[in-house]
Amino acid sequence: MEIIKKEYRLCPCCMEEHEVETVRVLETNIFKNQKIQYEATYDYCRQADELYAVEGMISTNDNVMKDAYRKQVGLLTSQEICEIRRKYSIGQTDLATILGWGGKTITRYESHQVQDVAHDTILRKIDDDPEWFLQLLDKSKEKFVPQVYQKYKSKAESIFLECGDHYLQKTLLAEYAEMNGDAIYCGGTELSIPKIKDIIQFFAASKEVIALYKVKLMKMLWYADNLAYKRSERSLTGLAYQKLTMGAVPIGHNIIMALDGVEYEEIDFPDDRIGYKFLSKKGYEFQHLTEEDISILNEVIKVCGKDSKDEIVARMHKEKAYLETVERDIIHYQYAKELSIS
Repeated sequence: MEIIKKEYRLCPCCMEEHEVETVRVLETNIFKNQKIQYEATYDYCRQADELYAVEGMISTNDNVMKDAYRKQVGLLTSQEICEIRRKYSIGQTDLATILGWGGKTITRYESHQVQDVAHDTILRKIDDDPEWFLQLLDKSKEKFVPQVYQKYKSKAESIFLECGDHYLQKTLLAEYAEMNGDAIYCGGTELSIPKIKDIIQFFAASKEVIALYKVKLMKMLWYADNLAYKRSERSLTGLAYQKLTMGAVPIGHNIIMALDGVEYEEIDFPDDRIGYKFLSKKGYEFQHLTEEDISILNEVIKVCGKDSKDEIVARMHKEKAYLETVERDIIHYQYAKELSIS
């Protein structure tokens, strides 16, 4: 029993005035067929040697017990649910409206009711994914007056912008969840987003690389990973590449382009095409490249750096890896031993 505070007042237990102690006690209870241990709070009368609960303590202890249960079975606690809501600066009823739940659902979860697994999963998702929250908000737009809708939208957009790269990285990692590090598909290397960024910057910063547009960059990444695998049976980045008409393209290439630190400009061509030209970033430090990595990248630059888009596509089309892979299938790293660059 731990004493939290002492206060001289009328004790409702013995009906006498004396120093009453508020204490914390370890209790055990059975809730939803689970044996739960938690710290309950009571007042303690030393004269009667009794613990008793004054107004508010019973509900507080009940919530503490239920939160202990939540932690034990892997559910969000009532405080964590409250923090998710406050993160978006949204009221209990309005959040329930956006999620399509009853108006009092969030209120109950934050006070006394334990949520089910399905609702817990949804709450975790909006915590992790502000973009999804924005989608749900948009679907509920007609249920709010314009000022309230815009307030919630602005808050969620600011969260998304602050953490945009984090969410993009999570999305990219999710694309690789079932094959991350696989020797055949990913070259035996776990996906390394920092190294991907470094390599793109290294190519963009090289004076020996001309016209680094999207198509060319994707092929140079493939050559770098496969040359590394040819030399050491390990790719540089852990990227998997799909065979498309113009050659190898990394899985998740559009996400890669949107990552923080990957810079490019849109170029309008006379035939109404838009090109994406990658740019170097002044003062960028290549913190994730080893000397061997740089040697491989320089070899790729030596061979492909001056290629035009059509030339590097033609080079790719001659590779055995391209010729023997079915359209839209993932190109296996086993073909690296036949790579034209050594």
